[in-house]
Amino acid sequence: MAKKDPNEMSFLDHLEILRRHLIRAVLAVLIVAAIMFSLPGFVYDTLIFGPTDPGFMTYKGLCNLSKAIGMDEGLCIESFNFKIQSRTLAGQFSSHIWVSITLGFIVAFPYVIYELWKFVSPGLHQNERKNSRGFIVVSSLLFFLGVLFGYFIICPLSINFLANYFVSKSVENNFDLDSIVGIVRACSLASGLLFELPIIIYFLTKIGLVTPEFLKKNRKVALVLILIVSAIITPPDLASQIVVAIPVMILYEISIIISKRIVKKEQKKTLS
Repeated sequence: MAKKDPNEMSFLDHLEILRRHLIRAVLAVLIVAAIMFSLPGFVYDTLIFGPTDPGFMTYKGLCNLSKAIGMDEGLCIESFNFKIQSRTLAGQFSSHIWVSITLGFIVAFPYVIYELWKFVSPGLHQNERKNSRGFIVVSSLLFFLGVLFGYFIICPLSINFLANYFVSKSVENNFDLDSIVGIVRACSLASGLLFELPIIIYFLTKIGLVTPEFLKKNRKVALVLILIVSAIITPPDLASQIVVAIPVMILYEISIIISKRIVKKEQKKTLS
């Protein structure tokens, strides 16, 4: 059966094709999720509870840094004074399912992007498809960098701050399983999506909604928005917010360069 010309397809035809791509993407996520579900020891003891262990590599790095700059063991963490508990009957089972699905989405992200690209690309011109060949690779790399940054930097800083925050010595810390899972998931996924900023700016520039002049003019507004997002996904201390804001602002500046190049290419096409 011959493929229909994208320009001749009806709205319902487009929806049908989108449905097929979404089904394949969801199946990929569920397959990886099933694999993760079968590895609870690795998923929880190594990944989820990793940042709650004083021996986690981030804490070791901070300890070595404090010694190197002459702070003795000022940034070293010996132990966390809290317990992790599950207070509902289906708490652990429910957590296991949703953590598996989250990891399924993270691991299968390149394929999810691939399916999205397969849906969008027929509507692009041939030269636009050539110029966007690296879209899947670049967007996947940015996403994974963001996830790693969130997991190894933001998450340990958040847990360290919140676990050691006391209003009174008479209050005992017993954190719910969902609370620990939630902070690891939020820090990792939010950072992964934030790191997609250059890709978003690329497409917004291509369709004419954003220009490099607009991005330059609104740097201060962007900084405020980035700080607000940083405050949402990090604990309420300035240091953690700055740690998140710095790489995102760097990505914002890279996005301006990308936007400039796209505008120049479009101008050359218009002149020729």
